[in-house]
Amino acid sequence: MSQTDFDVVIIGGGPAGLTAGLYSSRAKLRTLLVERMIMGGQVMTTTKVENYPGFPGGIDGPDLMIRFQEHCQEFGLETTTGEVSGLRDEDGIKVLTVDDREIRGRAVIITTGAEPAKLNIPGEQEFTGRGVSYCATCDGAFFREQDVAIVGGGDTAVEEALFLTRFARKVYIIHRRDELRATKVLQDRAQANDKIEFLWNSSIQEVVGDNSGMTSVTLADTQNDSTRELPLHGLFIAIGVTPKAHFLTEVLDLDPDGHILTDAECRTSMPGVFAAGDVRKKILKQIATAVGDAAVAAIMAEKYLDNFEN
Repeated sequence: MSQTDFDVVIIGGGPAGLTAGLYSSRAKLRTLLVERMIMGGQVMTTTKVENYPGFPGGIDGPDLMIRFQEHCQEFGLETTTGEVSGLRDEDGIKVLTVDDREIRGRAVIITTGAEPAKLNIPGEQEFTGRGVSYCATCDGAFFREQDVAIVGGGDTAVEEALFLTRFARKVYIIHRRDELRATKVLQDRAQANDKIEFLWNSSIQEVVGDNSGMTSVTLADTQNDSTRELPLHGLFIAIGVTPKAHFLTEVLDLDPDGHILTDAECRTSMPGVFAAGDVRKKILKQIATAVGDAAVAAIMAEKYLDNFEN
């Protein structure tokens, strides 16, 4: 295994990771950002970002992330592709296992984000990619003039339902309660859209299909346990996210859901290791909060390194 030394190593290339990279490289710290797939994180699958300041009328997610990357490049941020599977401390130096190599850094900022939560029901895995999806903006166009459904009651579920109306003939919002958690403005938009129908007090028990893909779902009434079949060509699941911190279970303090526990200054339970963005336990998960976290984490990492040297 080869070893490379950096001042700061950032794990994850979404909005938080790129912001941390901007701050650290601008502070003249030799900084490496490690990303498992493509830079930009989940924002790369967002067609329009309307709530990030500075872009009246909104901006496409990929366009916004390209701007993030270009800004980082101005200050010499180094990047590499690989999956981090381990982190350990060796006399104050953090050693990361990245695929078949080790990368060493004096400070680490974890910005690995989160991934969509699963329903874990029969047929879900079998028909993923053949009707079942976790990203309406990625796959919605495949369901033109077809009947689809989205599961969930939060902002993401309603936003994706509204997006799907651009393509689908009918969009069901399936929710296990009789009211949504989404913000009022999104609820009003959905209720005013004649393509959207709400299926209240309902849960999906099974995804049904054949060799051509999914054909229906089995719905259960949460109040009386009765079931019925709902013919569908597409099912989009938007019930939350799972933090990508599984490789840190034995290393850092996590909450029961797997989020990294930090203090207000984004410090984790290991000195010199910080966390920012959706992987960190916090109330709100937005691009703006990820950026704010990352700015704090990068500044605190810089202060940590100053103390480390002294």
